[in-house]
Amino acid sequence: MQQGRTAPPSCSTSDCFTLNRLAAAAGGSEAARQLQKQEVSSHSLLTEPPRMSSVLIFYLSYLLSLALGLACVVCVCVWNSQWRCGFAWDGSALEFNWHPVLMVTGLVVLYGFGAVVYRIPLTWGQNKLPWKLLHAALMLLSLILAIVGLCAVFDFHNAFKGPNLYSLHSWIGIAAVALFAMQWVVGFAGFLLPCSPPTLRKLLKPVHVWLGGSILLLTVAACISGINEKLFFVLKANISGAQAYSSLPPEAVLANVLGALIVAFGLVVLKILLNSEWQRPDSRPENMTYAPLLQEENE
Repeated sequence: MQQGRTAPPSCSTSDCFTLNRLAAAAGGSEAARQLQKQEVSSHSLLTEPPRMSSVLIFYLSYLLSLALGLACVVCVCVWNSQWRCGFAWDGSALEFNWHPVLMVTGLVVLYGFGAVVYRIPLTWGQNKLPWKLLHAALMLLSLILAIVGLCAVFDFHNAFKGPNLYSLHSWIGIAAVALFAMQWVVGFAGFLLPCSPPTLRKLLKPVHVWLGGSILLLTVAACISGINEKLFFVLKANISGAQAYSSLPPEAVLANVLGALIVAFGLVVLKILLNSEWQRPDSRPENMTYAPLLQEENE
């Protein structure tokens, strides 16, 4: 007797139609996924060159800021050591020479370097805590140098019974240092202390960024006004043959170059800070709880 083959399971017309639709939908979704992958791949190829170009421009700007900052420090040190006879801490004019050196080095150059730490692409995707600590340390060192620089100028004025805080330069400088001190204390409390709540950090962040840029503008204005004020005081024509500022002696040229370098440094740092493409991307979802000091691992 011939053994019959097993017949395929029968299905109604409606069931077969439903199965066919499901199979077509599955095939369509698979095709859609493949198409989406191709679109993402092509989009990446299109956006990768602009991104690489942006990173290259950042590093060029960053290297320019480093070079300008170093040039500022060298110029202010040469000016006060060669033309202003060096340094001391005895209440004389030699003690005053510490004031421009410490202010330019701390309140401008170190401040600018500390401000752009978060913008370096090599730090993205890494643990954010070490860079937070580096940012805070650079800013603290900058603040300490600025305070010592203020002590030098107040000590000099008091030794000669001179007035304090009478010029626009001094008002801008004191305002910058006071705001800087407040900024550092509030930033430390809001971003580094474990007890700071996430809502406080979200409120502080835009204010912290805006005030940081504003302080940099104030410090640049204080430095260039102070350089100009100093040159008017010391470069006066007299019977001993000294040259006036208006005749542009070598000391005036160097000091003017220093002022121009400070302005250029400030503009480059502000460009780095204000470019949205160079901001550190958030490394964790918005709904994830923020962990401050000693609790951050992946941010």
